Amino acid sequence: MLGSLNSSSHDQEEDETSDLHNQQGPHAPSPLRASTFSSSSLHMRQLLISCAELISQSDFSAAHSLVSILSAGSSPYGDSMERLVHQFVKALCLRLNLHSHSLSCMLINTNNIPTPSPPLPPAIGTSSAGIGSGNYMMTNYNSNIASSSESLHSCYLSLNQITPFIRFSHLTANQAILEAIQVGQQAIHIIDFDIMHGVQWPPLMQALADRSNSTFHPPPMLRITGTGHDLSILHRTGDRLLKFAQSLGLRFQFHPLVLVNNSPTYLALHLPSSITLLPDEALAVNCVLYLHRLLKDDSRELILFLQKIKALNPKIVTVAEREANHNHPLFLHRFVEAMDHYAALFESLEATLPPHSRERLEVEQIWFGREIMDIVAADGDNRRERHERFEFWEMILRSNGFTNVPLSPFALSQAKLLLRLHYPSEGYHVQILNNTFFLGWQNRALFSVSSWH
Repeated sequence: MLGSLNSSSHDQEEDETSDLHNQQGPHAPSPLRASTFSSSSLHMRQLLISCAELISQSDFSAAHSLVSILSAGSSPYGDSMERLVHQFVKALCLRLNLHSHSLSCMLINTNNIPTPSPPLPPAIGTSSAGIGSGNYMMTNYNSNIASSSESLHSCYLSLNQITPFIRFSHLTANQAILEAIQVGQQAIHIIDFDIMHGVQWPPLMQALADRSNSTFHPPPMLRITGTGHDLSILHRTGDRLLKFAQSLGLRFQFHPLVLVNNSPTYLALHLPSSITLLPDEALAVNCVLYLHRLLKDDSRELILFLQKIKALNPKIVTVAEREANHNHPLFLHRFVEAMDHYAALFESLEATLPPHSRERLEVEQIWFGREIMDIVAADGDNRRERHERFEFWEMILRSNGFTNVPLSPFALSQAKLLLRLHYPSEGYHVQILNNTFFLGWQNRALFSVSSWH
C-alpha cells in the first residue's frame, strides 16, 4: 500500500500531474451516476421499484404478491442482479412486516448459505409468536446485528481484501496525513474514529520510518487514539500495531476509546475530556466511512461534533464516504438510490472474483446485506446507514470552518497504481473533482475521499 507503492516512476507522476490539472478545469466532468443494465436486469429492477412503490402506497397485499415473484427470480448464488434482488427482497420483507404486521411474507431460503448472515427477527416468515410494534422488531433486528460483531469484523477484513474501496480510502487518507505532517515533526497524534482492526496504519508507519531514514531525522513518536465499541477488539488492535511499530523502530502508543453511546451529542460533549493532547503534537483526525453514522433526520448533532473537532485544531482531517444519497426522507427515493448503488457494487464483485467465491458471499450477505436491510427496512432513529453525496459533506464542512486541502498528484498516482496492481479490471476508475478523489465502477462513482483543515 502506501509504503509498497512508492516505487512508481517519475514519468508516471508527471502523467498523473497532467491528468490532475486537466480534470480540475472549469469543464471538469461530474462523477457519473448512471448504471447500465441488461434487459432482464432492467425488468427485475422495475419489479423492485414497483414493489417499493406499493409499500409506499400502503398496498401491502399487492406488495406481498410481487415479493413472491421477485423471490422466484433471485438467488444468493446467481448473477449479480439475482444476488442483488435476493438481498433487497429480504429487506422488503422486513419492511412489509414492520408496516403491515403480517406474517405472510416468505423470505428466500438462506439455510444453505455457507456463511452466517446477521439473523433476522424470528417474526419474519415462520414464527408463530405475535409481532410487536415496528420499533420493537427493528430494535430486535439491531440487537441481533450487534451480537454478530465478531463476524462483521471478520467480514470487514474480507471486504478490505477483495475490493479496492477500503484500501483506496486508507491509502489516499494516509498520503494526505503524511503530506500534512512536516518532515522532522517529532510527535504525531492520530484520532481514528472506528479503527476496526487498524489495517489502515501499518503502511503509514512504514512511510514515516522510510521518510525518517531518507531525511536523517529521528523517527517521530506516534500516538493513535482508536475508537470502537468493543474494548477487547481495541486492545488486540493496539497490540498488533505496537508490535509492527516496534519492528520499524518507531516509538508508539495506542489509546483505546470505547464509544458507549454513538450519539453525536454524547460524543461531542465527552470528546475533549476523553482525548489527551500533548504540546508540540501534530494532530490528524481520520473519519473513514464514519461521519454518515452521526446523521439523524437533521444535521444539528453532526454540526456540534464537527465544531468540537475543529476546536481541537487538527493539522488535517481526512474524510471518506459513500457516493450515494441513502439519507433521503422519502422511502422510494432512498430505495432507488440504494438499488443502483449496490447494483454497481455487486457488478464489480462479479467481474473481479470467481463465481463461487466464499469471500464474496460473506461480503454480500453480511456486510452489504446488513447495510441494505438498514436502508430499506429501518425508519427514524433506527436507521443508521445515512450515506450522503460529496456535495453534502463539502457544504457542511465548509460551513463549519473547514477548508478543502487538495490531494496531491502523487496521491493520484498511488491510487491508480493500487488499482492496476491489485484490482486489474477495466471497470474501476478514479476521477478528480473539487480536489476530491472519486472511485467508481464503470460510469458510477461509489466512494469519495477528501482532506480538510
